[in-house]
Amino acid sequence: MTDKEVTDLFVDFLAGNGNPGLIISARPDEENRQTTDIDAIAGPYAIEHSSVDTVRDQRRDSAWFLEVLKPLEEEFSGSLPFRLTLTFPYEGIQRGQQWPRITAALLGWIRVESPRLAYGAHEVRATHEIPFGFRAMKRKSDRPGLSVGRFAPDTKTFPSRLREQLDRKATKLSRYKNEGKITLLLVESDDIALMDDSIMWDSLRQAYPNGLPEGVDQVWYADTSIPKEVLFTDMTRAMVR
Repeated sequence: MTDKEVTDLFVDFLAGNGNPGLIISARPDEENRQTTDIDAIAGPYAIEHSSVDTVRDQRRDSAWFLEVLKPLEEEFSGSLPFRLTLTFPYEGIQRGQQWPRITAALLGWIRVESPRLAYGAHEVRATHEIPFGFRAMKRKSDRPGLSVGRFAPDTKTFPSRLREQLDRKATKLSRYKNEGKITLLLVESDDIALMDDSIMWDSLRQAYPNGLPEGVDQVWYADTSIPKEVLFTDMTRAMVR
């Protein structure tokens, strides 16, 4: 979803929850060509949207992973006489690697080596063609085929990165607070695996142990992991001291 789509849905949500008739009256970031500005003004609210990655460069790394490894699932979907699950290091795919060579080598490994494996878990070592080790799980199954995934990443740095990003966004809201607007940060995540409202709540508490960032009145979380069912949660109390 685009920033604009999420902001529009949020204003509709506010309109249906205590703010009847609320609509967006201005989009300063589109109208102000001199400097960066906030995303929307709706009635008494000045709204700035921020999309966050649970892991640094998460969307970029996920795109790289899919480019290299998605062809494996497409090639072997339903064509193996067993269930094979391959789990790779989270940051295994890196810039500078020969991605087509890695894909080709893994396709060859699945064709030649996986039928020879005993059922159970196996640690597969890195090779010249495949520059990282991975785990292979082979099972008897009535749903044969291949699935690929990654080990869970380290998310310990998320609160500090969250604060760094939101502090920048808060700076844009300060002007509108001085003008009497209710300033609102809308923090979006589409990460269905590593993020939910409780994790965001705890992360905001860690990021802002002394209270809301200067210039911000409210912080809301937009869960867009299911685009047809976007959820908005008020996170302000997690940061109020």
